[in-house]
Amino acid sequence: MRDLDAKDREILEILSKEARVALKTLAARIGLSRSATSERVINLERSGVIRGYRADIGEIDANVIRAILLVSLKRTPAISLLDLLAQNSQVRRVSSVSGQLDLVIEVESRTIDDLNRVRDRVASHETVEDITTAVVLRRDIDRQS
Repeated sequence: MRDLDAKDREILEILSKEARVALKTLAARIGLSRSATSERVINLERSGVIRGYRADIGEIDANVIRAILLVSLKRTPAISLLDLLAQNSQVRRVSSVSGQLDLVIEVESRTIDDLNRVRDRVASHETVEDITTAVVLRRDIDRQS
């Protein structure tokens, strides 16, 4: 994969905040033609820099069960696990971390049964060595970026 240049980074910055922005609008914002912008977006998708697009829905219901799954992997990278997690709307955030853990997965579910289903799918994945689940009791500080 080629190194990302300033235009690629501009595209990523805009798409990370507005995944549904029209290609014409995106091209105008970064100062490139529509075809050049389209080619760059396609290349970013093919190289895996852009792994998908999603709607980021704000909190609708306060009666949500939040949990953090702390995962140790048998081997990294675990692309197939990341793909599985990306397909699950209950998975809100996945972070790769250094140290004894490999992944921190933030989950929001409607019921404990839903949370257990997510946890069980992660735990049974071939790349997972160990998993710990911590249910969030409350958020004392919650800054949205």
